[in-house]
Amino acid sequence: MRILVTGGAGFIGGHLAEQFVRDGHDVVVLDTLDPFYDVGIKERTIDVARTAATRGDGQYEFVDGSITDAELVSDVVADVDVVFHQAAQAGVRTSVDNPEKTTRINVDGTFTLLEAAREHGVDRFVNASSSSVYGKPEYLPYDEDHPTNPVSPYGASKVAAEHYARVYHEVYGLPTVSLRYFTVYGPRMRPNMAFTNFVSRCLHGESPVIYGDGSQTRDFTYVSDVVDANRRLLETDAADGEVLNIGSTGRITIEELAQVIRDEIDPSIGIEYGDPREGDAEHTHADVSKATELIGYEPNVSIRDGAKRFVEWYRENEDWYDPLVRRS
Repeated sequence: MRILVTGGAGFIGGHLAEQFVRDGHDVVVLDTLDPFYDVGIKERTIDVARTAATRGDGQYEFVDGSITDAELVSDVVADVDVVFHQAAQAGVRTSVDNPEKTTRINVDGTFTLLEAAREHGVDRFVNASSSSVYGKPEYLPYDEDHPTNPVSPYGASKVAAEHYARVYHEVYGLPTVSLRYFTVYGPRMRPNMAFTNFVSRCLHGESPVIYGDGSQTRDFTYVSDVVDANRRLLETDAADGEVLNIGSTGRITIEELAQVIRDEIDPSIGIEYGDPREGDAEHTHADVSKATELIGYEPNVSIRDGAKRFVEWYRENEDWYDPLVRRS
């Protein structure tokens, strides 16, 4: 099968591209290598997937370009069977500072891809969404029927992209699925996240910094579980036209996360607190029963186990990864 992964030099997209190549599929990655965070991490991600291609049956092709470039997108999509759309302007706080860029990439870019997918009749279009669509919880855990009241332009852009995907399924018959990721973490994740900040600071003997009082809770999802959910969509049409939560089903306070990482590295380090950041959700927690029913998704990595795995990976890759995290 020939698969397009947009944003395939990024964190989640890179893991998908690598796995698909290992599975024997031919993968095309479309990415702009935007320096939203250090491009060195993205270049390493590309190298990992290319290496996987030399050791397996799948082929890997990298295309430098934007999902907002309609002509380029049409050319790339014309030659693929399935689209895994991971490209986005990430970052809640970035969207607060620059809502125009977030909307142009996340909404207009998704529309451009859907049009190309409709024109060329791809077999399935998998759209990466986010738990940010929910906003303030009316109840927890979130199920897919929970109201979507995002509290940031980023969350709003993801709601819009979901609706476009749904409409293209209902009106044009394009098989689409939207996966609502709950704060994904793991190897090669972007630097400006709690996990990377906490680990990097602790390894340098510095206190992890929590923004707010630390009572905020997150359902953090290890990247291998996200990859598993996406892989399942190559084998079933049971979720076409649907949105699915993809989370760990657990949750942890930000303060507890800082403590787990600190204790894994150096229990003597203290914890610092800063002002809350605008646009951040207070709580997230996923009900994944719909994904379990439709595609057999079951998360395998708990948050505490995943935190320990990430610390171990970080230490093993500290020589190249940590300088890029510190520089970002």
